[in-house]
Formats: sequence, structure tokens, C-alpha cells
Amino acid sequence: MYRICRGKLATPQPRTPLIMMKISTLAASFVLMGLLTAAALPVRAQTGAPVPAPSSTVGKLVYNELADARAELNQALAAAQAQHKNVLVVFGANWCGDCLALDRKMSAGSLSEHVGKRLVVLKVNVGRFDRNVDLAAQIGVSLKKGIPAVAVLSQDGSVLKATNGGELADARNMGDEAVLKVLEGLHSKT
Repeated sequence: MYRICRGKLATPQPRTPLIMMKISTLAASFVLMGLLTAAALPVRAQTGAPVPAPSSTVGKLVYNELADARAELNQALAAAQAQHKNVLVVFGANWCGDCLALDRKMSAGSLSEHVGKRLVVLKVNVGRFDRNVDLAAQIGVSLKKGIPAVAVLSQDGSVLKATNGGELADARNMGDEAVLKVLEGLHSKT
């Protein structure tokens, strides 16, 4: 088919549909990315720089996403009775930086010692606030101010105290003493 352009007969120009141009550009980008990655690999190997070993915590989830939280709560209460301790129920999620920071703080140093002497810890996964929120509500823990949120239960399962004001929701920026103060306030008899 011929077009008339300003009174002259023009020869047809083959047209590439816009979608085909975008696909070919995208494909070229992927090829270029692959070539650059492949070129970088031998350089790293030749430098002799040690490749870091994978962390032992990689793949280890702090909050068990498949757990039956109510069954685990019953087990924690039984352990608390046997050990004459209270139960610290920590509501959090594996995507939550503050939840992971609180876990690290409670697993080492003075906080670990404090927690180990007085509390049986149960970590309950709340997912994207779509899991175990009914259990949190039943215990009296509000998740509206953020996670981690915690409650301390006596050996018989009655709630002693709970965080409802986001007291630990900034755990990654809290010092050990500040976290310890919150925890002590939860299981002290007042």
C-alpha cells in the first residue's frame, strides 16, 4: 500500500508494532544483565577474596509460621508450671525488624539472663496481621500500636499484664535497659 505525502507518492515504511519494540528492548536488557553477571563471577573467583559462609540463621525463622499457637500456649503453660515461672507471649512476625531485634536482645546478654530466670517464652506469629490475632485479642494484647507486642501470663494462664501502647514496637532502637524495664514492669506484681 502506498501513501501520498505532500502530493508525492511515498513508498511504504515497514512498521514495527510498539509492543514488539518494548519486548525486544526488554529482552536485550535481560541478555545484557546476564552477560554482566557472568563477567563479574570469574573476577570474584580470581581475586581470592573469601566468599562469606552462609549465616546459621539464614532459613531459621524466629516465628514459626506453621505452628498451632493455642497448642504451643498450652505447652508453654505446662512448662511454666513445672519450672515455677510465668509465660511471656511475644506476638510478632518474621518480616518485622523490631520483632527480630527483640528476639536477638532476649537471646543474649543480660536480657537473656533475666528472661531465662523468670519466664518461659512463647513466640506467636501474626503474619501480616492475618494470623493469631484472635489469640492476641483473647489475651488482651492490642496489635494496633505495632509489633512486637507481649503479654505475661501466670502459670495458671491468667493475664498479669500486656503491652498495648506499642512499648516494644521500636525494639531495634531501644537499648537493653529500656527493654528490660518494659519486661520487668510486665511481670512485677502491681
